[in-house]
Amino acid sequence: MSAWEHIDHSVKVVIIEDHDEFRQSLEFFLNSTGRIACNAFPDAESAMRHLEYSLPDVVVMDIRLPGMDGIQCTALIRSKYPGVQVLICTVHEDDEKIFDALRAGAAGYLLKRAPVEELMEAIRQVLQGGSPMSPAIARRVVSSFRPTKVHDPNPLSDREQQVLELLSTGMTAKEIGEQLFVSANTVRTHIRHIYEKLHVQSRVEMLNKAGGKGGK
Repeated sequence: MSAWEHIDHSVKVVIIEDHDEFRQSLEFFLNSTGRIACNAFPDAESAMRHLEYSLPDVVVMDIRLPGMDGIQCTALIRSKYPGVQVLICTVHEDDEKIFDALRAGAAGYLLKRAPVEELMEAIRQVLQGGSPMSPAIARRVVSSFRPTKVHDPNPLSDREQQVLELLSTGMTAKEIGEQLFVSANTVRTHIRHIYEKLHVQSRVEMLNKAGGKGGK
């Protein structure tokens, strides 16, 4: 937990997860760290009522929920409480869900099969302005940035492309930094920029699709 030493306050986390065993286990683990005060809810509606009187630093959000789904809830949180960061933690790894979550304003995207230590590190990264991404998600993002036509430019810089491809192999920010001879913080900055570009790209794609449907 040495990486948490510079965070001088108890971090407030809200979990929104409808799977009882997973939610309870995650809540217990995070509360047991001594660094996090965690509250967990089985649905978006009850969590949003909690947020009305107690704002967390980070929300750990599942996508498939009863009632309002996680993507809708992410968009609502980001519009009402822009200072609250949302970290998606889900079984879904298809392109549409990834892009929808980013469009909604998610700051990171992890898969539930990731170890709890990885989730803990992801929460820390989000607090520091980072954008954690599971290797499986990074592989999807690599594919999304491959130009569909020869003349289409890649919006990523060469270094961002390097970082993304190394991330997709399962390397940590520290390991990537060592290979590229830069700091781990520099790597995290590159990942944040990749997220921002993906967010913009997903918005453009959404508008293009809407325009295409409107023209038919």
